[in-house]
Amino acid sequence: MKILTLDDYLKAKFGCKVYKLAIDGGFTCPNRDGRCGVGGCIFCSSEGSGEFAEKAGDIAYQLERAKERVAHKAGKAKYIAYFQNHTNTYDKPERLRELYFKAIEKEEIVALSVATRPDCLGEDVLEVLSEVNRVKPVMAELGLQTIHQSTAEYIRRGYPLEVFDKAVADLKKRGIETVAHMIIGLPGEDRKMIIQTARYIGESGCDGIKLHLLYILSDAPIASDYLSGKFKALEMEEYIDILLSCLKSLPYGMVIHRMTGDPPKSKLIAPEWCRDKKKVLNEINRRIRSEAD
Repeated sequence: MKILTLDDYLKAKFGCKVYKLAIDGGFTCPNRDGRCGVGGCIFCSSEGSGEFAEKAGDIAYQLERAKERVAHKAGKAKYIAYFQNHTNTYDKPERLRELYFKAIEKEEIVALSVATRPDCLGEDVLEVLSEVNRVKPVMAELGLQTIHQSTAEYIRRGYPLEVFDKAVADLKKRGIETVAHMIIGLPGEDRKMIIQTARYIGESGCDGIKLHLLYILSDAPIASDYLSGKFKALEMEEYIDILLSCLKSLPYGMVIHRMTGDPPKSKLIAPEWCRDKKKVLNEINRRIRSEAD
């Protein structure tokens, strides 16, 4: 099996190692403030899945702090400014424009990555993203998670599948790189359903995909269902088997941005095996190499 990893893609595009710097724009989410729900998607932590993002200070300060984290290994690397937690297009266009352009103003920042929801991409927001994209490349990361309506309702996603389809079309029409997030291991989904989601993303027009492990955090609403025994977390071998099947269903050339999760260990309830990310990635890469033999 041959895949195109984000690391290889960025090296080819920018000619050097590129690191993502996770920063916090102070956003919330329409699934938290009452516009379409409260409490957020049930797998999402209180920090909006941004535990590793810098949070103190303005954007310039956060970027400098984030660079310090990787300084020991970065060398002559370049960087992507990554608005990670909550919904990073959920604000007035003028504020978005100010934050985004502030984030890309330094030469060593070669691109902007924005994690968001497909239902938060109105024409005014798309125009701001287009403005930035004319200066430096923009990646829009869309939280899809699943194509199955029953699962979407259970996780409280808050929008139907056609909203995702429209968002992808709108972004691609403007030349903006588009990445879809999906979760492997959501309650009620079997192997076939999970692979269907991966295949759908592969055919959607998206440029990239992030495949996440469902892990249970103590401050995520899904924790109560897990602790009451309503579902089980995947074992590592189960996860890797399904992951490889998903990768096989994707077209070559789709950029693989992530192949597992990276939970904050202080909040992790399950599965225990995902605490050792290096071990998990080594096993995933070993299996990928074995599939190529």
